[in-house]
Amino acid sequence: MSNIAWNNLDTLESFKKLQALKDCVSVAKELSGAEAAKRVAEYSIPMADGLVYNYAAKQVNSKIISIFEELVKESQLLEKFEALYNGDVINTGEKRMVLHQLLRGQLGKDVVADGVNKRDFYINEQKKIAVFAEKVHSGKIVNEKGEKFTSVCQIGIGGSDLGPRAIYLALENWAKQTGNFKMDAHFISNVDPDDAASVLQSIDLSKTIFILVSKSGTTLETLTNESFVKDFLKNAGLDPSKHMIAVTSETSPLAKSPDYLEAFFMDDYIGGRYSSSSGVGGAILSLAFGSEVFDDFLKGAAEEDKLATEKDVRKNAALMDALIGVYERNVQEYPSTAVLPYSQALSRFPAHLQQLDMESNGKSVNRFGEKINYVTGPVIFGEPGTNGQHSFYQLLHQGTNIIPLQFIAFKENQTGKDVVIQDSTSQTKLCANVVAQIVAFACGKNDENPNKFFAGERPSSLIYGKQVSPKTLGALLAHYENKVMFQGFLWNVNSFDQEGVQLGKTLAKSVLSGKMEGALKAYAELLIK
Repeated sequence: MSNIAWNNLDTLESFKKLQALKDCVSVAKELSGAEAAKRVAEYSIPMADGLVYNYAAKQVNSKIISIFEELVKESQLLEKFEALYNGDVINTGEKRMVLHQLLRGQLGKDVVADGVNKRDFYINEQKKIAVFAEKVHSGKIVNEKGEKFTSVCQIGIGGSDLGPRAIYLALENWAKQTGNFKMDAHFISNVDPDDAASVLQSIDLSKTIFILVSKSGTTLETLTNESFVKDFLKNAGLDPSKHMIAVTSETSPLAKSPDYLEAFFMDDYIGGRYSSSSGVGGAILSLAFGSEVFDDFLKGAAEEDKLATEKDVRKNAALMDALIGVYERNVQEYPSTAVLPYSQALSRFPAHLQQLDMESNGKSVNRFGEKINYVTGPVIFGEPGTNGQHSFYQLLHQGTNIIPLQFIAFKENQTGKDVVIQDSTSQTKLCANVVAQIVAFACGKNDENPNKFFAGERPSSLIYGKQVSPKTLGALLAHYENKVMFQGFLWNVNSFDQEGVQLGKTLAKSVLSGKMEGALKAYAELLIK
């Protein structure tokens, strides 16, 4: 879209207006008074599959939201999203389109690249994975002894591990409860040999399919772990080519290799941290739970993507979340954000969001390579409740930095199992803790004893729903992906490359080759024999 202007945040008139409203809202006052219930009800936005984004405990009001509306128009956020899903080259660093939304649904016009319709390409790969998974589950594809495979293990790193692992763990109990559990899934990511050895020694190698995930087919850590796995298989008297499939690009050296039972393809328009909707997540999730479950996951994400195109800020959860986050980072100057899922199913979700957010928006130059004069992405961290309450919540409640909080909670657990202790179930206690923490952070507590004084004014949001399910999880993932995208647009950074991970890789190769001097050599002598 030629009429789109890419401008730095600090040049926008609406942002300058926002800067004048740094301390205009007391969340403690808003939630301590008689109007609290009205605010909680009004400051809610429906999301896909019954999820709701509630921002009543954030330090915003109608005046700030009206400026958000001006900011959305002036920065052309929705036009930029439209340009992205219609196939504009949004990834300027690598001169690529950004098409992860297309993996789960067509938002705009057909996108053609490399001489093919990309939506058709993605659908065909999903169908190939579904057919392969069905053959494994039905016993049409078996091991050397004619036995059915019972486990699947993914070999990958970064986006090839964090997202798929988080999603698998989130759905494991749900699948067992609903009869959708097909195969155990395991993951090898760290190049530390103890990681691979621990996994390989805990599974039946003869009944395991390994998925090698590498878009380029040259990722050093992944290929190192593949060799480690192959050695284990050979030492067990097994043929690695009968136990391995690849998820890679069509131009990769893995694409037509006889070392794999099958290869499934992705392309350069899908960034690693955005690849859970591709074969990177699709292969292992379809094998573990069935292709229908993965399809439902994609449907939830697609529904949430559509909601992210809503022009009314008050009805667009991802957009509102993004705007509040930029307000907190650039106006209120809060340095980090804590993601706090009160669901054991989401135990690895904060780790995935760390990569999604910090790898995307951890930038200090704009889309044109020019130094910017304002802060960008916050530090993201988190841990499931209620464990976190007994560790870092001390700093969140009484520390010197105010850290915005993002709670995620569900009314029901996944297993259907619970017990009544002291007149309430475990799930009720879990939800009670979420409610208590939101109010405690917002309103604080007066006390003459300084050690027991809580200042409050710690802002938080809440995403809640009925239960973690495939569609819910897809919607949740898409919400955060779109939030990060909108924030990158506001900061005028390229959210879709990751040059920050490359330098260390290059220097590591220098160390391994022995071609080093200075500090590299000095530190290498400390650690490498």
